[in-house]
Amino acid sequence: MNFSIQPVLEHENVILYPLQKDDFEAVHLAASNPEIWEQHPNKNRWQKEVFKNFFEGAIQSNGAFKVVDKTSNKVIGSTRFYDYNEAENSILIGYTFYDKAYWGKGVNHAVKSMMLDYIFQFVASVDFHIGAENIRSQVSINRLGVTKIGELEVTYFGEEPKMNFVYRLSNEDWLAFQAKN
Repeated sequence: MNFSIQPVLEHENVILYPLQKDDFEAVHLAASNPEIWEQHPNKNRWQKEVFKNFFEGAIQSNGAFKVVDKTSNKVIGSTRFYDYNEAENSILIGYTFYDKAYWGKGVNHAVKSMMLDYIFQFVASVDFHIGAENIRSQVSINRLGVTKIGELEVTYFGEEPKMNFVYRLSNEDWLAFQAKN
């Protein structure tokens, strides 16, 4: 891999910074509302002890970000690139969550668009694992022109396997989607 999966990415409203170990408290604060996790595969991630495992997996991925509101400089969530596959020229985006106060405000679309614009300079396709029960994320990801390609049990870092839907977006489909929108 001859590119970074942890660059600083900036949009007019949010900025993605590489996640650092000393970001734990601020990121956990953004994650501490149980409603955020009610449709996610691990519904207890709002709890500090459970979140520590999630955070450690994010740090070890070397592709995780903290999402920061540029107006307030507040950490409002996290997302990551992970599992680059050189043979398939693909990567995954996921493990995304946002403070509930930022739902429905275009943050996820902005973040995913920045990430896709960046990573499609280097890969041919991006996959997303979305929990089978996570209807909010399924609806949101479909707004980006993805295609559901299957179902897969995914073992999250330090957790039991959970059923996920797998979505794919090719570079060509992303460019076509952007041209239409």
